[in-house]
This record gives sequence, C-alpha cells and structure tokens, in this order.
Amino acid sequence: MTSTSLPILEFVLKNYKNFNSRATRDALLAYWEHVHGGGRMFWAMAGAMSSAQLGITLAPAIRAGLVHGLSVTGANLEESLFRLVAHKGYKDFPEYRYFTKQDDTRILNDRMRRVTDTSIPEDEAFRAVEKFIVPMWKRASETGDRRFWHEYFYELVLTIGEDLYEGNPDESWLLAAAKANLPIVVPGYEDSTFGNIFAAHVKVGDCHASIAKSGIEYMGAFYDQYTTLSEGAGVGFFQIGGGIAGDFPICVVPSLKYDLEAVAKPWAYFCQISDSTTSYGSYSGATPNEKITWDKLTEDTPMFVIESDATIVVPLMLSALLECQRHPAEAAALMEAAAK
Repeated sequence: MTSTSLPILEFVLKNYKNFNSRATRDALLAYWEHVHGGGRMFWAMAGAMSSAQLGITLAPAIRAGLVHGLSVTGANLEESLFRLVAHKGYKDFPEYRYFTKQDDTRILNDRMRRVTDTSIPEDEAFRAVEKFIVPMWKRASETGDRRFWHEYFYELVLTIGEDLYEGNPDESWLLAAAKANLPIVVPGYEDSTFGNIFAAHVKVGDCHASIAKSGIEYMGAFYDQYTTLSEGAGVGFFQIGGGIAGDFPICVVPSLKYDLEAVAKPWAYFCQISDSTTSYGSYSGATPNEKITWDKLTEDTPMFVIESDATIVVPLMLSALLECQRHPAEAAALMEAAAK
C-alpha cells in the first residue's frame, strides 16, 4: 500500500527494519499508539536542541497536541527565545571540527558564542532579551511577586511585539508552549546564560533571589501536574539526552509513592534518544531496565533506547507523528499492512 499523505511514515515502515532504525520505528509506533489512545506525552530535553532549531518540528507537535508537558534546561528555554528574536544574527560554522584556538578566539572577538556548528550573537540575543527581562525581575522584586523561571519567559514571549521577530514564530516551541500554557519544569535553571545574568543582578542588589521559585518548588508543583497528566491512559516519558532535564521529572513517580505515600501511576511509555553509551554510573547511557529498580518504570512499560543524534531522529519522528495526526485512518492501514 502506498500513500502520498504519509510519506515519512511510509518511508520509516518500509526501511527501518533493524538496529537503531528499528528502535526508531518501534518507538514512533508506540508513541502514536499511546497518544492516539488518549494518553499524554511528557518531554525531557537536554543538550542544545533549541540552538539546533528543533522547534521547526516541535512547535507544530505542541500545537497538534502531541506533546503535553516539558522538562527543559534553562539553556533550551532561553535559546528558543533567542532563535525567535535574533535568528538573522546567528552564524553557522560547518567546518568547526577543524578550528584552531585562534579561530575560536576570533569568534569570541566577533561577540559570538559558538554552540558546535552554529553560534548565538551576543548583542542581538543576550543583550536584546536582557532589556526586557531584567525590568520584569526588578518589578517582581519591588512587588514581592514570585514566579517559576519559565513563567518570566512565557510572559516575555507572549508580549514582545511581532516586529521584533527575526525567526519564524511558527517554529518557536517556546511560543507554542506559552500559548498552550503547557506545564514546564526547568530544573537547574541557574546553569544558563540568564541564570548567570540573574545571579549578577542579585549579587549587586538589583533583584531578590526569591522572585524565582526554586527547584524544590518546581517538584512540588510537578507532583500535582503529574497526577493530572497521568489520568486516563497515562503519560509517557520522551527523553532527549541525559542529565537533570531527564532525571528531575522522571523521579516524580517514586517520590509520590515513597515520600508522599500517595497513589501514583507509573510512566506509561519510555523512550530515550542519546549517543551516550552504557557505562558504569552513566545516567545518560543507563538501560531503561535500571529504572525499574527505582520504581520509575515497570516491566510492562514500553521501553526504547535510540542511540543516535536527536537532531536527526526527532524531526523524523515528529514529522511522521504529525502525518498520523492528520490522517489517522490511513496511518492505521499502513501500520497494519507493514505488520503482515
């Protein structure tokens, strides 16, 4: 069976038979089965995915109801905003592997901050956003208002004028998430450019540290968010990379069960995309089975590990999922035919 309506899904079903391609296909099909059956999906996003423009497919996926909550690093949060307001100022360096120290010094002197093969413009991104968000912090310090870190960015991205857009707003996942008021946790936001800028203003007395709610408060709010998200068919966990963006939210299940002695459904799906290999003590490379021992997953949870580059795998998966969302009957027929 062929279909011009679902070319990406058809390509995956036809070609992705073994190894990492098989894991990608199986994770994709299980993702669709879960959300199409009324389940929700929570994302954990580490790395530099916003600088890598993952929003091109993530933003439409949020608008289509394929993503229901996010845990992101402070860097991913702010860099989605940077891509929206400073896109034209970015410069790419496809030959970065051959750079010398002197080459990177020249990039520094050009007031660019390299992120692998691309770069963030200091003045058009950091300093431009600073003009808007620092007054927000100062007003909050004067009034005693306290917010979660992402709430400042939600307000900012929703209120800046469209005349300030340089990137395509349809490709800003932060804008899509803010419009949907998507639940977000930003653990360890201090480890970001604007976390550092905020710390500097606290140090000199311009702002109060208390206006940014803590990571402990994020977990407190996430207890309730998880309980809501896991209603019905449950909520899955889709993880890009390792570190705190993933480790923080996935712990909510055992914490609810053992620390609060509350009833908590296990995560209903798990997929991790990472090129980190399994090794002693490596969270990024740990197999999903290890999470069973921590009561985060169960032996019945659909589990997938895709050892690949998320900038390749995720746009492919999301494009196929968006096709399924638009043409569910055709998708079901293709999947049934492929299973024979």
